[in-house]
Amino acid sequence: MLVKTLLNSIEKHKCFVYDKDRLVDCDGCPQLEVEISPRKNSRARCSGCGASCPGYDRLDVRRFEYVPLWAIPVFFVYAMRRVNCPDCGIKVEEVPWAAGKHQHTRSYSRFLAKWAQRLSWSEVAEVFGTTWNRVYDAVRWVVSYGREHQDLSEVTAIGVDEIAYKKGHNYLTVVYQINQGSRRLLWAGIDRTEATLKGFFSWFGEEHSEGIEFVCSDMWKPYLNAIRDKAKNALNVLDRYHIMANMNKAIDKTRRKEVQRLKERGCEPVLTKSRWCLLKRVHNLTTKQTAKLDELLAYNLRTVKAYLMKEDFHRFWNYVYPRNAEKFLESWCQRAMYSRIEPMKDVARSLRSHRHLILNYFRARKEINSGVVEGFNNKIKTTTKRSYGFRVPEVLITALYHQLGELPWPPATHEF
Repeated sequence: MLVKTLLNSIEKHKCFVYDKDRLVDCDGCPQLEVEISPRKNSRARCSGCGASCPGYDRLDVRRFEYVPLWAIPVFFVYAMRRVNCPDCGIKVEEVPWAAGKHQHTRSYSRFLAKWAQRLSWSEVAEVFGTTWNRVYDAVRWVVSYGREHQDLSEVTAIGVDEIAYKKGHNYLTVVYQINQGSRRLLWAGIDRTEATLKGFFSWFGEEHSEGIEFVCSDMWKPYLNAIRDKAKNALNVLDRYHIMANMNKAIDKTRRKEVQRLKERGCEPVLTKSRWCLLKRVHNLTTKQTAKLDELLAYNLRTVKAYLMKEDFHRFWNYVYPRNAEKFLESWCQRAMYSRIEPMKDVARSLRSHRHLILNYFRARKEINSGVVEGFNNKIKTTTKRSYGFRVPEVLITALYHQLGELPWPPATHEF
C-alpha cells in the first residue's frame, strides 16, 4: 500500500493533495518526506480572517513534522502561498495541517500531548526522538484549545486550596470543580493572595460566579475575603481536613513544650517517640503505637488532655442538624478555654470566630467536603514528582491543566 493511500485514508485535507513521497538520508538516519500541493483552481485562505483570497506570491519550501512511521520521522513538504486579503493585507495562507508558524503538524502535537499524559515530557521526547520544548509546545497548544472550548455551565460547587510547588514560600492557588459526577481542575494561579483568587473569579465571569452554590475552603483570610466578595450567593464551607489539622498542630506544639518541661525537671521521658501515636486516628495505629498510646493515657499530662479533647471533637462531625452541632461546638470551646492549654485555647478562639462558616458543613447536608480537594492535591504532587519538578510555575500550571483539567481535545481525523 502506498504512503499516499494511507495518508488519504486517515488525514485528507480539503483543497490539498499528497504528491510525491521519498525516503531521504539525514546524517545517516532515514526520513520520509511527503510533498503536498494545492488542488488546481483552489484559492488560498487568509490566516488572519479565514477568507478565500487571490494569490500574491509563493514562499520557500517548509517542512512540517508528522507522526513517525515505523520509528522513521515523517515530514510534510509544502511551499506556502501568500494572499492579498482586502481586509488583512498581505498574509501567509492558512493550512489545515498546522497552526501559525509551528514546524510540526496538529496531528503530531496531539500525538505527543497524548503520550505526555502517560509519561514525563523528557521521556516522551526521548522515545519519539524530539525535544522537551517540542513536547511542551504540543501540550501548550492542546491546553490552549481546551481552555477556550471547555464548558463551565454546570459548575455549582468549587474547592479552593493552595499548594507549595517548590521550597520556600512559593504557592499556587488552585480551584477545583467538586460537583458530584464532574470533578476537575478549573484554574490555577501564582501565589495565595486575595488578588490571586479574585483573578479566578474574573476569568470565571460574573454570571458563572453568581451560579456557584457551594465553596469549600480553609480558614485562610485572603481566600475568605475573596469568596465573600465575589461568590455572594455561595455557601462557604470550611473544610473538615484543615480544622482537624489545626488541632493536630496544637497537640504537637503542646507535646514539644511538655517534653522540654519534663526534661528540665528530670522526669521520665514518657513522651519520647509518641508524636504519631497522638496525631494518627486510633484505627490507623500500628500494634506498637497502640501499646504506646495505652501507656500514655495512664499519665496526667497536658498533652494527653489535648489528645482526648481532639478525639472528643470528632463527635462534632456526627451531628445532622446545625443547631445541635452549634451547641456541641460551644460546649467544646468552653472546655478548651478552661483547660489552661494555650494551643488548644487558640484553636477554640479560631473555631468561635469562624463558627458560622464551620456550621455551613451541616447546612450543606455534609455533601461538600475537602476529600476531593485533598485527592486532587495528591495528584498534583504526583505530576510534579514524575517530572522531577518544574522550574517555572507557568509550565507547571500548563501540565496541571493537561493532567487534571478534563479539557476537550482539538478535533482529529484519526486517533494514533
